[in-house]
Amino acid sequence: MSGDRQEHAPQAFAGPRWLLPSALVKELGLDPGRSGRTRRTARDWVVDFSCFLLAVFIGLLAADTLRSEDLPDGYAAFDQVLGALSCAAVWLRRRWPLGLAVAMVPIGFVSNTAGGASVVALFTLAVHRPFRYVAWVALADLALVPLFFWLRPDPDVPYIWAIVFGMLLTGAIVGWGMFVRSKRQLMLSLRDRALRAETEAGLRAEQAQRLAREAIAREMHDVLAHRLTLLSVHAGALEFRPDAPREEIQRAAGVIRESAHEALQDLREIIGVLRAGEADDGGRPQPTLAALEALVTESREAGMKVTLDQRVTDPGAVPSSVGRTAYRIAQEGLTNARKHAPGTEVTVTVTGASGEGLCVSVRNPAPEGPVPHVPGSGQGLIGLTERATLTGGRLEHGPTADGGFEVRGLLPWA
Repeated sequence: MSGDRQEHAPQAFAGPRWLLPSALVKELGLDPGRSGRTRRTARDWVVDFSCFLLAVFIGLLAADTLRSEDLPDGYAAFDQVLGALSCAAVWLRRRWPLGLAVAMVPIGFVSNTAGGASVVALFTLAVHRPFRYVAWVALADLALVPLFFWLRPDPDVPYIWAIVFGMLLTGAIVGWGMFVRSKRQLMLSLRDRALRAETEAGLRAEQAQRLAREAIAREMHDVLAHRLTLLSVHAGALEFRPDAPREEIQRAAGVIRESAHEALQDLREIIGVLRAGEADDGGRPQPTLAALEALVTESREAGMKVTLDQRVTDPGAVPSSVGRTAYRIAQEGLTNARKHAPGTEVTVTVTGASGEGLCVSVRNPAPEGPVPHVPGSGQGLIGLTERATLTGGRLEHGPTADGGFEVRGLLPWA
């Protein structure tokens, strides 16, 4: 995620970099060219200088009260020296917030002029560190408040009210610092959430593209494999029987021409869907169960021995999606039988009724003699299995007991 943060950070914050504190610049990865500690931004310099002036101002106010206190000789000078060093240490608050806050607990107790630096150190700790560290330092300050005002009472403020004011001031500083920290963490969490949403959107887009490519590839396989096998069969017949009668050559050439025309038309429609992103309403309708007889007739004209056994109650009531899946199963089965078991008699059986389901079976016996190797990857059966699953059915395929092969699809018909 660190690489993604650096890559997408400019989009997450479109404003100038100097408007952000250096802590956020580091978390947002807006300064990837620098390693180690992030340099102060212009905003940091303004805030640090303001904190320094605040610490000096509070220290000067406390220095005026030293004259009215009964202090040992030289203690006032010691108090002011500690206050000056504490104000100078304010510039180190970003590098060592915890160390500075811990050091200011005893220093703020013995030096009244270091009170402003103690306030700034406690606020910085609440902004930059988790609450468990802030709680320990704040509790230490609260525990020393009664003792401080008991040893160095304010002549103008009663002792009880001085303790209440000191505790309220400590609580207000801690609350203000935690509020600033929560705003920064909210900004980071919203940015991380936006990055995750952007990543998830990219993944969903990639998945949608992959599913679209798989659907197009499956459709091209289902449509074109049947046409191309017809071309292969008739072209092979013309190659091995050049002395065939003129009528057979004309019939084979006609089938080749028609199959090539159908294949080009199907390919044109699929490419049109790929380009447009949606089906062409003016194209040919998708095949259904009623087109099964035409498929068998086309295979017979190609020289296959096909027997169609269709025993479906009310074929017109078959849902279009179920009928289309049944057609594709029969088409793929005939294509595979033509490639891997040429010359055998293929039996296509379709049975079913409403409420019972639709069963499509394509079976062929073992071929006689050796069969030349035909290239194939089994993607057609994989696509058919997915088709059947999407319709709520299942597909079974495999060798039979007599050495043949059977493809059997069971589809729901409510």
